[in-house]
Amino acid sequence: MLSFWEKESFLQYDYIIVGSGIVGLSTALSIRDKKPEASILVLERGILPTGASTKNAGFACIGSLTEILDDLSIMREEEVLKLVELRLNGLQLLRKRIGDKNLQYRERGSYELITKKEVDALDRMDAVNKLLNPILKSPAFSRADHLISSFGFNKSMVSHLVQNMLEGELHTGSMMRALSRICAERGIEIRTGCNVSAIEEESNSVTVGVAHPYIQQDVSFKAQKLIVCTNAFTATLFPDEDVKPGRGQVIITDVIENLSFQGIFHFAKGFYYFRELEGRILFGGGRNLDFDGETSTAFEYNSKILADLEDKLRNVILPYHTFRIADAWTGIMAFGASKFPIIKQKSHRVILGVRMGGMGVAIGSKAGEMLANLATVD
Repeated sequence: MLSFWEKESFLQYDYIIVGSGIVGLSTALSIRDKKPEASILVLERGILPTGASTKNAGFACIGSLTEILDDLSIMREEEVLKLVELRLNGLQLLRKRIGDKNLQYRERGSYELITKKEVDALDRMDAVNKLLNPILKSPAFSRADHLISSFGFNKSMVSHLVQNMLEGELHTGSMMRALSRICAERGIEIRTGCNVSAIEEESNSVTVGVAHPYIQQDVSFKAQKLIVCTNAFTATLFPDEDVKPGRGQVIITDVIENLSFQGIFHFAKGFYYFRELEGRILFGGGRNLDFDGETSTAFEYNSKILADLEDKLRNVILPYHTFRIADAWTGIMAFGASKFPIIKQKSHRVILGVRMGGMGVAIGSKAGEMLANLATVD
């Protein structure tokens, strides 16, 4: 049972957002910018944000050379430009909103490892720079082969290195703590442990049902507008949407003495990514080795991919170092037939902002702004 006080004070809002990841919190803040007096509630099913927002590698990236070339093979040029612009604008908004200090943001170089199989990409680098120049205002990609030896990579497996000085790195935990703090300071309520079980739209409101762990009834929250930002977990509420989960495996080493590189790194069309982090190496990816197995919302390890990551660490990235794997985890991203996120009016009072395509850090803030624009239309 709920008391009179609870029913009076905790159940009625102007806006309810489901999901407290980067998209959900960014949406809440963008609504607050537009509606200073509105009551805003964010519901999170986990104790912490459950998907990818607190489990990613902390890359502030717009796309590697081979990834953009792969996009150009399946998308029109104007679509690729629009996608890169979305990532760039999203990162700029994130940095403006939180501040580089709170993000622990650094631009220490972004690099892509090129193997012999991908050497043709270098012949198209100038064309890609020319294509992206209207958005980026300077050449994104340049050759950096001279750094392969000093970085200590296996030269028999890494043929070339491409540098991109327009990408950076950040601390995912600091980012999410800062977003949560700013939300609290601006009067946005965040409730964790709230697993949404039902959504019912009525003529003048939308009701969100959440199971209560202690009383034998659902708690019904009401709002004028509901914004769903559940990314990979959207199928539980809207199974008709083109959203497929994509699990990412991540490992991190212990501190490695005399580590010879810093910055962020990609290879294999962005399917692998690694970075230096406080003297450690964080390394993730390999989803392309088992697409079917990694189309999952289960937070479980894939032994085949973990073995592949460790093998590449030992034989390609750190062939001259001894190290220990200190920890591992998984994050759940969301993909679909298109690389663009789903940002749309699902119904009169329900708005959808999901499927970030593994680029939530880059596009999440801009996605939140776009969702707020939809939600605040009278």
